[in-house]
Amino acid sequence: MSPDFSRRDFLKASGMGAAALAAGSRIAEAMPTRHPSDALKSADLSIWVTSSAGKMQVGPALTWRSASEKSSAYAVVLDPTKTFQEILGFGAAFTDAACYMFNQLSPDVRQTLFHKLFHASEMGLNVCRTCIGASDYSTKAYSYDEGDPDPDLKRFSIEHDRAYILPMLREARKVNPNLFLLSSPWTPPGWMKSNNSMLGGNMRRQYMSSYANYFAKFIQGYEAEGIPIQAVTIQNEVDTDQDGRMPACTWPQEYEADFVRQHLGPTFERNGIKTKIWLIDHNYNLWGRAIAELETPDLHQYANDIAWHGYVGEVEWIDRVHHAFPDVKMHWTEGGPAYDDPHYADDWAEWSKTFSGILRHHCNSITAWNLALDEKGRPNIGPFNCGGLVTINSESKEISYSGQLWAFAHYSSFIRRAAHRFDTQSQATDLYHTGFENPDGQRVLVLTNSGAARNCELHLGQASASVSLATNSITTLVWRD
Repeated sequence: MSPDFSRRDFLKASGMGAAALAAGSRIAEAMPTRHPSDALKSADLSIWVTSSAGKMQVGPALTWRSASEKSSAYAVVLDPTKTFQEILGFGAAFTDAACYMFNQLSPDVRQTLFHKLFHASEMGLNVCRTCIGASDYSTKAYSYDEGDPDPDLKRFSIEHDRAYILPMLREARKVNPNLFLLSSPWTPPGWMKSNNSMLGGNMRRQYMSSYANYFAKFIQGYEAEGIPIQAVTIQNEVDTDQDGRMPACTWPQEYEADFVRQHLGPTFERNGIKTKIWLIDHNYNLWGRAIAELETPDLHQYANDIAWHGYVGEVEWIDRVHHAFPDVKMHWTEGGPAYDDPHYADDWAEWSKTFSGILRHHCNSITAWNLALDEKGRPNIGPFNCGGLVTINSESKEISYSGQLWAFAHYSSFIRRAAHRFDTQSQATDLYHTGFENPDGQRVLVLTNSGAARNCELHLGQASASVSLATNSITTLVWRD
């Protein structure tokens, strides 16, 4: 994240106060406890709603009727014949801090929470991020080979992760065997950098070969622990060193491109590593850099995905990369609430607007920031005020939930891996909409209403349906053709 742009600025409304913590809803009361297709036996369209009246409540069922001649600004036209990107999934980050907090829970409480978060019959989170070494959300700064220069990596060890990171990942993967893991480093070992520190600084070219082997050893080490890593990025936020306040490292454009094509890609090939390489892992304003790297000779054969953060720039800037390289896949890999904002627990519509925009601009996956933190955004060795998707009170171990979590539930609970987004259009400027068709033919429409309560008319070919939208609400509709 850029030091002059706060996560609060990103959403303009997030965070959590003590009252929200005390009043946190229980997932067991609100989340769907069955596959949504089960509800289609008695109605054409099944509905789930989150609003001030409640979270993930089952709404009144609707049936399609012959299309009305009338139209309105709040009509949404659906065209499942026009399809776009394939969906990989949704999730958040297993940071050192998140795993530490999960480890504080009793096994039975954690088992229940993980079932609600990761099981396919519940929220079904399935694309999550891990950290290669410390991030700003860690119990301490660490890498896997710290000390004097060690080009041969004789000192390399993932021992730190065996205490609670690997156990939490194994537990989550047991609940969801289809968990896709992206791993990102916040810093190489200090001795590989210009300032000889894990905090800030710039990567040195002379150690690129060693760093490629560092990635390989990390992936092989995790594989040996039963945790396969499906993708990596070169660096979290390649374009900032955070003024040396936290684990970070700058990578000039040509450094990242050369590292991938001359070192990391070939190293993975030699070692038979199938892990994908994603580029950038930073803000929308680096769209030009993304195009330039993809145009670099011999790079595209090793990297065909771009990871985006939304702290700076506009989501539609992703389109510029997509138009230049239509085959390149896009992913949104970081963003979360602030713990100290009074709307931490009820900003679901703001987050759903964000998710809708991300998906409408070609992204195949959405991965939020910390899965869990305490009520003060800890553990935290950095300068930011992030909150978790879930908050675990440091004293009572009481669990409460963010508005971001309830927004995710409307997408991840219903949109399956390998679904495709289909075209939806509306003239309304305060009504956000995204449609999807699952591999089994089931269709999903997510409507986000940031305005006053109103009726929305859906048009699907010669059929229509009218759905009531509450103020500040998310409504998910599920049906079959």
